[in-house]
Parts: sequence; structure tokens; C-alpha cells
Amino acid sequence: MARILIVEDEQRIASFVAKGLRADGHLTTIVADGHAGLDRALSGDFDLVVLDIGLPGIDGFEVLDQLRAHGSQVPVIVLTARDSVGDTVSALEGGADDYMPKPFRFAELLARVRLRLRQDQSNGGPRREDVLDCGGVRLDVRTRRAEVGGRQVELSAREFALAEMFMVNAGQVLSREQLLDHVWGLDFDPGSNVVDVYVGYLRKKLGSGSIATVRGMGYRFNR
Repeated sequence: MARILIVEDEQRIASFVAKGLRADGHLTTIVADGHAGLDRALSGDFDLVVLDIGLPGIDGFEVLDQLRAHGSQVPVIVLTARDSVGDTVSALEGGADDYMPKPFRFAELLARVRLRLRQDQSNGGPRREDVLDCGGVRLDVRTRRAEVGGRQVELSAREFALAEMFMVNAGQVLSREQLLDHVWGLDFDPGSNVVDVYVGYLRKKLGSGSIATVRGMGYRFNR
């Protein structure tokens, strides 16, 4: 399982890619503008970046240029509606590992994602942590076990997925929409209060201070 950052401002495409990658067992995070994408990509928290070119703020070429200028070697697959040879060359010369014009077939994108992840690992690149340890909470994502203060707690599959999403993004504010999309998928009623209900479940099991409510924005896992 890899942590994949999707930098894409078209919500339909971003959700489509994220849903497919999650089905393949990966953990996904979506951001919708170039500045936020660059900040998250530079965090070192991700194993691969799927990067759109036509972004608000700064475009994908600038994100890629700054990412490489800062020394980051995270694999980047560029997505763009532009299909000219010049844009392809610019992306690859700018440090992209692969390039796919829109529209694309998800199966092809997935094959390229798998290839880049295998190559990165064979070259000694960063591997996804099997254990997340933050704020007194410990998650073993391989065995699906959770501990709080050294004491094992039982989490349902949904609770574990929600806790994992929070801990991978510890200290970051996650909207209800992001959490709903990641844990429950696109087919779930966006007007549902299921996120709030499950956050309540997690607070009871992980500690009342583990997850903060950020009014009007969402939730944040406290480090």
C-alpha cells in the first residue's frame, strides 16, 4: 500500500482517480491547487504524486520545477489535457517520471502507478510506513491492529480506515467531504452525518482529545 497525492482541480477526475487507487489498496489525498500541492508533495509523506498541469495558483510545470529544485525525488506522473509534443517534453525534462494525456483509461494509469512504485522501491526509495505512531495512538496498517497508550483497542474496518486517514494527515484539517470520499466512497450520500458519527466512535476509543473539531472546516488529528 502506498500513499499517493493527487493534485487535480477537477473534482470529478480527482475523485475517479482516488476511488480507483483506493480500490487497489492505496491511501490517497486530494488537493486542488498548485500551492497546496507543492506544500504537501514537499512534506515527504507521499510515495508518489499524480499531478495535473492546469492548476489554479501555480501550474503543474511550476510545481514540478520547484519540487525537483528542493531535491525531492518522489515519483511524479503528470496528467494533462494538453497533448502536444512540446508539453510532453517539457514535463519529462522538468523531472516527471511519466506523462498521460486526458482522457485516459484508469487501467493504464494504474499500471504506470504500479511500475513507478516498484522502480522507486527497487532504487531504495521511501517505503510506506507499516506502523503509524502519533499522539499516543499506534496503528499497524499491516496487521490492522490499534493501540492507545500500549493498550489494544478494537476498531471496525471503517473506524480503522478513518483513523489511518487522520494519522497520515496528522495536524492537517480534513473536511467532511474528504473523509467521506476516502472512507465511504463516492456513492455515499454527501448529506449524511456518518463522518460525525464515526468521529464520535473514534474519540471514545482513541481518547476524547485525539480529534479536534475545526468549526466550519472539518476535523484535525492532534499530534
